[in-house]
Amino acid sequence: MTETLFIRLRRATGATGARTALSSLSAALLLSGCATFSPDGGMTAVADIAGGTIKKDVISIRTADDVVVANDAVKRLLRRTLNVETAVQVALLSNRGLQAAYNELALAEADLVQESLPPNPTFSISRISGNGAVEIERQVVGDILALATLPFRSEIARQRFRQAQLRAALETLRLAAEVRRSYYRAVAANELIGLLADAKSTAESTAQLALKLGQTGSLNKLDQAREQVFYAETTAELGSIRQEAASSRERLARLMGLWGSDLAFRIPSTLPALPRHPSALPLIEVDAVSHRIDLQIARIELDALAKSLNLTEASRFVTLLDVAGIDRKTRDPESAPFRERGFDIQFQIPIFDGGEVRVRQATETYNQSFNRLTEKAINVRSEARDAYRVYRSTYEIAGQYQREVLPLRKIITEEMQLRFSSMQIDVFALLTEARQRIASLRAGIEAKRDFWFAQSDLQTVVNGGGSGESQNQPRQTTTAQAGGSGGH
Repeated sequence: MTETLFIRLRRATGATGARTALSSLSAALLLSGCATFSPDGGMTAVADIAGGTIKKDVISIRTADDVVVANDAVKRLLRRTLNVETAVQVALLSNRGLQAAYNELALAEADLVQESLPPNPTFSISRISGNGAVEIERQVVGDILALATLPFRSEIARQRFRQAQLRAALETLRLAAEVRRSYYRAVAANELIGLLADAKSTAESTAQLALKLGQTGSLNKLDQAREQVFYAETTAELGSIRQEAASSRERLARLMGLWGSDLAFRIPSTLPALPRHPSALPLIEVDAVSHRIDLQIARIELDALAKSLNLTEASRFVTLLDVAGIDRKTRDPESAPFRERGFDIQFQIPIFDGGEVRVRQATETYNQSFNRLTEKAINVRSEARDAYRVYRSTYEIAGQYQREVLPLRKIITEEMQLRFSSMQIDVFALLTEARQRIASLRAGIEAKRDFWFAQSDLQTVVNGGGSGESQNQPRQTTTAQAGGSGGH
């Protein structure tokens, strides 16, 4: 009868006995006992970030009770006209793509637990008999190198899990940013519909008047065609804006994860008024570098790679080193039973592969991550400066329309109406001014929309989660818009 305890040790240290191997195995098993699943699947960190940056609640839907809670909250929010904050909250509770990102977080936690567990030992038993002799061999094989490096690998796995938490939070902020932009786009389209509907009514009256005057010979063909084409263009543009409003609303509904009866949600017909004063952010670069989640993810990645590099350098000469503790008993009917004890060592000599390749790969991977982190930090500073400049400039432009352009247009319209009443100007001069006022009103709506876009982008550039969409689009001036409308 033979009993053998076989412990496999892959480590480039001196040969050790079975007792040392067993001690290492026991110590590693004790160290690995703390790796368990968290009750919330790592969502506490995501909730803290969402609550601290955008003041919103998040939920990871895993049970039927979670579904009921989320649906009830969404129903309550949809009972009233949505503002931008309630629209964001609905999306965070109802968007299934975000829930898929939270599932990724749960999978990352499973990877953490898996990486924190020691390798399972392998047990085998064999029995050989013949001519009255019996030999039984038992083996328990364990990977001592994996056990020895378990604390280091567990720490790296924890950092990867922290990265996964930040990625889930980043996806939360990305969805919030997209909802804000879609909300402002949909509301601005509603406001433009109201403006162009009034413009169409005016243009229709003008076209009918021009047609009657043309029939009487009081208006030549050129002026008649100008009024008719303005009505036709306004009608076509109104149709285009209505389609844009419908598409914007559908995109908002998709982002909020709504369908069925929930699609009857209400949004305002006008954009919010401008704040009285723009935000003063003298430390915008510092705030962005300190708070950007994508930078935090890159920093954790760099730290994890540093630990991985240290581990690679420490184990660069790792070769196969098998140590077997032997306790053998033999029973033979022709001789007395006897017992043998000892150990067996088998190892590889690192003559051709001294680990230089693995160390070089780990070093270059670390340097690559460091350079990308540095580049990202520089880009974040630039993005923060640019976003703040756009925010301030759009505020000034929108404010200029609200304070100067639109009030002056109103005065001009009133004065033109007085002159028309006293027969100092004709009806077509009055209508030309009406067209110019419509162009100014439209430019004012678009300027206000651009400001709310810029404010949303400013929040995104500080916290992260942007879609990368450039919003600094050139916009026609009032003069250019009014110039193509014809006139006298």
